[in-house]
Amino acid sequence: MVGRRPDRFLMKWIAFLFTLFIIAIVVAADLGILPRYLGVVYDFPNGDKIGHFVLFGLLSFLLILTFIRSRQNRTSKLIALTTGLILALLIALEEFSQGFVATRTFSLVDLAASWAGVAFGGFAALKMNK
Repeated sequence: MVGRRPDRFLMKWIAFLFTLFIIAIVVAADLGILPRYLGVVYDFPNGDKIGHFVLFGLLSFLLILTFIRSRQNRTSKLIALTTGLILALLIALEEFSQGFVATRTFSLVDLAASWAGVAFGGFAALKMNK
């Protein structure tokens, strides 16, 4: 399908750049240098939970949709499940590591919000792919 080639190429770049954006946020937060405009989510109750849900939901959506479109010889559900589980594991490791970083705080609620975002993003990617 020649017509879909630019679409897949663009999706890969968007997913890659958004992944780098998430990594940059995590590193900046770990170093205590998160820019104020990104920290605005902490200005209202549970804003950080919404941030976790939205950011990791978008990441999950982009990665799963990209992998589904790149690996058309595999079942969409298996790709979504595998990608979602790997993402959930990496998010858990990052959240648990916050207990060892002076500028961060471990939170099970943050972890749950992140996992909920991963699940929602994966579900949305599967629905969009149909």
